[in-house]
Amino acid sequence: MSKLTGWWKNRSTGGKVELYTRGSFYLFALLEILSFGLTPLAAAGGEQTSLVVPFSLFLMMAVHAVLCGVLTHRALHWVVGRSERPTRLAVAIALVTAGCILTVLTLRTTGESRATVAPTMVAGLAWFTSGSLALCLKSIRRMWYVAAAAGIATGLAALGLGMPVLKALGYGVGVLLGSLFFGATSGFSGWLLRTVHELDRSREVQARLAVAEERLRFGRDLHDVMGRNLAVIALKSELAVQLARRERPEAVDQMIEVQRIARESQREVRDVVRGYREADLAVELEGARGVLSAAGMDCRVDFRPDRELPSEVQSALGWVVREATTNVLRHGDAQRCRIRLTAPQSGPVTLVVENDGAPEAPAGPPGSGLAGLRERLAVLEGTLEAGPVGDGRFRLRAEIPGTRLDGLEVRA
Repeated sequence: MSKLTGWWKNRSTGGKVELYTRGSFYLFALLEILSFGLTPLAAAGGEQTSLVVPFSLFLMMAVHAVLCGVLTHRALHWVVGRSERPTRLAVAIALVTAGCILTVLTLRTTGESRATVAPTMVAGLAWFTSGSLALCLKSIRRMWYVAAAAGIATGLAALGLGMPVLKALGYGVGVLLGSLFFGATSGFSGWLLRTVHELDRSREVQARLAVAEERLRFGRDLHDVMGRNLAVIALKSELAVQLARRERPEAVDQMIEVQRIARESQREVRDVVRGYREADLAVELEGARGVLSAAGMDCRVDFRPDRELPSEVQSALGWVVREATTNVLRHGDAQRCRIRLTAPQSGPVTLVVENDGAPEAPAGPPGSGLAGLRERLAVLEGTLEAGPVGDGRFRLRAEIPGTRLDGLEVRA
């Protein structure tokens, strides 16, 4: 059962909205054929023994429905940014629709089709074309122009073919009202699809910016540590060389100082790599809440420690929060996320990050983020568990034993 529904659950919000929108518009083509194309066949009979005209009108309506479906398909690709706007195809279908409407009106005025056929077919041709053309436009004003042009052109065509003024006016008003409805519906669907895709792209960009910001922070810290120390090492090494050439005993003292600075630099670089210079854990939790809330998620953070955590523990758990936040943004389609940290007076410290909307199967090969977290926690004898827990939920659980915490506090 999970395999049958995975094709839907594993899609992002944008993918789900796009699939629903495309399915709805593709059904429009079938609706045009069944609701409007079958009208001339249903009206055939009585004194009209030949089915050539009714069947020809049915074929014309079926071909028109397929062409509108093709235009809708191309227009939706343009809406989501996968291709260029199908301008030529839109113009061609508009001209084909105009020719079809003229054909139907001509058959009506010459008496070769029944009176009930023409209004229905003209309405179907104009309405569905207006909806497809609206998808090719961004401006709402131009969408209104499409409906107005369809209504006016239909009314003038009916009047030019010799129909009474009131009947021609009825054709024009009916096409105008229907085209306004279909154009507004299609335009709103296109706007909604475009907006959802932009939100998905913004979420991905936000995750990338978070990673880039962390890289910049790491680069700044590394520069602060190594830049000054390397400059001092270079100066003292140069001074030691000059003193050695002069056979001065101070050269040894300078090299000893270089050795001390090098060891201090090594320790500081190790601190940076391990994240010992990170911000307080509470700051990381608040940052995760802000980022996830800005991405449109309902994020709840439960942080009520009963004991003060050592800096090593705060740093390791801060990295867990950062990595978990990035994973929630990048993977799945989460709507709710809960972060819970428990630190009792005695016992282990536990951090749980749980979110919904997780795909049942990973989208790609496993990354190195969780492996790096396990290495950081292993230094504190901690453990990390991550994986789906059912109902589309994903849980990440980090735990550091209380015995390790007591040892760190004693040394502090």
